[in-house]
Amino acid sequence: MTILARVTDERVLDVRFDDASLIVDLMDGRTISAPLAWFPRLETATLEQRARWEKAGAGYGIHWPEIDEDLSTDGLLRGASAPMRVAAE
Repeated sequence: MTILARVTDERVLDVRFDDASLIVDLMDGRTISAPLAWFPRLETATLEQRARWEKAGAGYGIHWPEIDEDLSTDGLLRGASAPMRVAAE
């Protein structure tokens, strides 16, 4: 009997956007899509700022330096939106 193990690699391959979504391609061939409305900093960023992303956390994260936004593939796979930021008093 042969058991097939699913091979997953949740590291980021590519990041792109359409009018309403953040789209992340993973190394294992999966694609994650989430509404931009879940990520206010990305939603209000310019197209140029969105395009300037870098891999973080050994490839398991995405960082946008100009807008100080960080997302993880783990959070995206769980369907987590960006945490609400509390204003300093």
